[in-house]
Amino acid sequence: MSAIWCAATRPNRMPILAAFALLLVVAACGESSYTWGWYVVWPTTTQGQRNILFLLSGLGNTIQVSLTAIAISMVAGLLVGLLGIARHPGARAFNRGYVELVRAIPILVLVLWVYYGLPVLFESIGLRVNFDVFAAGVIALALSDSAFQAEIFRAGIQSIDRGQHEAADSIGLTYIDKMRYIILPQAIRRILPPLGNQFVYMLKMSSLVSVIGMTELTRRANELVVAEYRPLEIYTFLVLEYLALILIVSYLVRRLERRMGASQSAGR
Repeated sequence: MSAIWCAATRPNRMPILAAFALLLVVAACGESSYTWGWYVVWPTTTQGQRNILFLLSGLGNTIQVSLTAIAISMVAGLLVGLLGIARHPGARAFNRGYVELVRAIPILVLVLWVYYGLPVLFESIGLRVNFDVFAAGVIALALSDSAFQAEIFRAGIQSIDRGQHEAADSIGLTYIDKMRYIILPQAIRRILPPLGNQFVYMLKMSSLVSVIGMTELTRRANELVVAEYRPLEIYTFLVLEYLALILIVSYLVRRLERRMGASQSAGR
């Protein structure tokens, strides 16, 4: 059942890529008053090589902020998700309030609030804290994603058969050991596809950190557009950069799914 669900929810990007390439060819060959200037990002020209290197210089920050944010959000999401299945009503109420509140805030608004507003909030209680653009971007992205991660972990844990919990309790495992050795390994196998989707989502949303000045892929593209006055060509190259990143991540997630599926089959 999980294999069918993964196949149904995983998009086939090849038709989309082919349609996008066809659209560019038709637009370039058709009748239009626009004069194309692919030389600004063409790898065989000196100018194109220089511009491509400039655009790619933001790749490291994009990957770094995305990886850091997803790591933090997974830990925070797991903790909040565990509160959602706790017996104490106060813990469940905190989980529901946190998830609903954070999911209601647009990521762009959260990025701006963390960068400009959070230091003021700390200062009002006597703490002087200044975030650089990287820290602010990581905090905002991780905070926003943690609400979605919490729901993924909660659903994954609740999908495990009740007998697994009872078996762990019967052999005297503590709650932490039960989750660590019995429940979470099984839950992670089931929630790996949505976790992979969240990483893809994080890569795309990292572009919003450009509004506070972080020199990632989108910021570099905006700066080059101002210098070259070729928005269509430069933003098309930016689209291809993100597409390449997403395809690589999707491939790695699929490989991890197959490896975890193979290890589970071998353990039976």
